Amino acid sequence: MSSRSNQRGMVLLTVLWAIALCSVLAMATSTTFRSLAGIIRIDRDRVQADGLLTAGLEGAAGIVATLGDAPLTERGTTLTFPSGSVRITVSDEGGRIDIGRAPVELLASLLRHVGAADDDATTVAQRIVALREKEGQPKSNDAPARPNDAAKPPVPAGKPDQPAAASPFTDIGQLASVPGMRSEWTAAMAPLITVFGCDSVNPLTAPVGVLQALPSFDAARLDTFLDMRSARLADPERLGFVLGAAQKYLKVQPKHVVAVDLVASTTSRYTAAAKAFIVLLAEDKQPYRVLAWNPVSPFARSSAVASMEVR
Repeated sequence: MSSRSNQRGMVLLTVLWAIALCSVLAMATSTTFRSLAGIIRIDRDRVQADGLLTAGLEGAAGIVATLGDAPLTERGTTLTFPSGSVRITVSDEGGRIDIGRAPVELLASLLRHVGAADDDATTVAQRIVALREKEGQPKSNDAPARPNDAAKPPVPAGKPDQPAAASPFTDIGQLASVPGMRSEWTAAMAPLITVFGCDSVNPLTAPVGVLQALPSFDAARLDTFLDMRSARLADPERLGFVLGAAQKYLKVQPKHVVAVDLVASTTSRYTAAAKAFIVLLAEDKQPYRVLAWNPVSPFARSSAVASMEVR
């Protein structure tokens, strides 16, 4: 009897261990499936967000194409789709200060505008120009082309023998490596500068902050200038005259590169943001071409959304 009882106890213990093992396996499988479902959901959200960003880029190109030769002042809109929505803001890079081509006095004035002391502004501006001159030394005919050469706006038709000089800067973030530059200055300058412009600023599309950063700018003339610029047929020469000595740094340029800020949000509240630079060329086979595509990191996404809402 005792032997039989022991056998029954062993069988019961084995059964209990088997049940316990099955329970553990079931819990592990359930957790795995939940994790897998979460991954699938995140991937789906990312795909949807990427689709919205692409749709936003197409919409931005459509906005610019509709304007034709009209000046592109900053403007925005929101496109809504079944999967979510995308906020679009377009602006003309020609209305910003090109750090690769602007004269030293314009760069110094910009630095003073964002808080740099006079001596610091002059010194850092000179270092930027020195860096440009060093990187812009002539190369032999067999020297390989630099990556940023392809990222510059194309030469206008009719001037194939006069290409613009290449700039050592391919991204405004590279200013941070200039000796003496401070992070708060680069952050404040970011909305006002570009690497896709020229040595002057387009007065028809320049943001107010750019105008205020011009050397010899007279703040008392700003309201008059903005009122005249908002007129249907603004005269560039009269606009420049209103700003007095600052007109030296102004010149109306054909619209080349357009900045596109995108913030996408899916129906499940997943958000993604990106900044693109596009160019529309006359008689081109493509409706537009992308010069740069910069996804916004998740850490900077909240500030990007806030910025778009302010606009």
